[in-house]
Amino acid sequence: MSEPTEPPTPEAPSDDAPEETTPAPVAAGPPTTAAPAPPSEGKPPLTSVSDLGVASDKNARYRRVMEDAHVYVDGFGGDATTGYFAVYDGHGGRGAVEYVRDHLHENLLQSLISHPHSVEAALKDSYAVTDSQIAEAKIQFSGTTTVSALLRVEQDGAKRLYVANVGDARAILNHGGKAIRLTFDHKGSEEGEVKRIQEAGGFVVMNRVNGILAVTRSLGDCAMKDYVSGEPYISTTTLAPEDTHLIIACDGVWDVITDDGALEIIAECENCTEAAKKLLIQSLKRGSTDNISVMVIKL
Repeated sequence: MSEPTEPPTPEAPSDDAPEETTPAPVAAGPPTTAAPAPPSEGKPPLTSVSDLGVASDKNARYRRVMEDAHVYVDGFGGDATTGYFAVYDGHGGRGAVEYVRDHLHENLLQSLISHPHSVEAALKDSYAVTDSQIAEAKIQFSGTTTVSALLRVEQDGAKRLYVANVGDARAILNHGGKAIRLTFDHKGSEEGEVKRIQEAGGFVVMNRVNGILAVTRSLGDCAMKDYVSGEPYISTTTLAPEDTHLIIACDGVWDVITDDGALEIIAECENCTEAAKKLLIQSLKRGSTDNISVMVIKL
């Protein structure tokens, strides 16, 4: 995630400027039965959430390649009430981000079988397995930050949201109009992360690990794995009626928009697709210099 050299400030795009969107890979699983899709949507109906919108853009004024990816799996594991949603922000090439895109959710399915009584343990295990697989695949010099969310209805009837992240991709929950951050930004400015890296024999200079990497945790980055941990931060939230939306996005959004500011931007949107597009456009307008990927989910 090296800082690019900024060209002259571009003219801000209009609110109706087209964004470059890439379809999220959706994992195949046992079919689920659901009502027909509303004609206005033109897409299969969702069973685990009420609505979902995704927007992404290479940000061609500043970036030559797109290194983000995203995944959503409705009816995750064949359960119509369970959903998996994730945004991945790659760096150093697409090797690691593509591997994570294709395998992290599949590894989570297996980990949930191995850890049937602890979603937190399953998430931690799936991250560790994926990180090891990247090394085995000899993807040495690329890595990716991640934010992944698992939403499901538990046996006690409670609707719970489990979120894991490494790096500075972020998830926020709209709790009655207040933004609740569900992730932790693993950066070189964090005292605890600096201490961990130093104890492992590394160093942080200019908020970069060994003067190179701006995030202190990621999947991949095998050449720096002694210092760049793949262990995720994990949060668990039992959802209440006032928990209406989840926003997950890469730092191309959060570099220029605050958590509460994101909720203000989507407040008047009619649906999640409009909300995701609006966050993307505002990120570009406010001068983001990174790839941008954002997912808005109505719970």
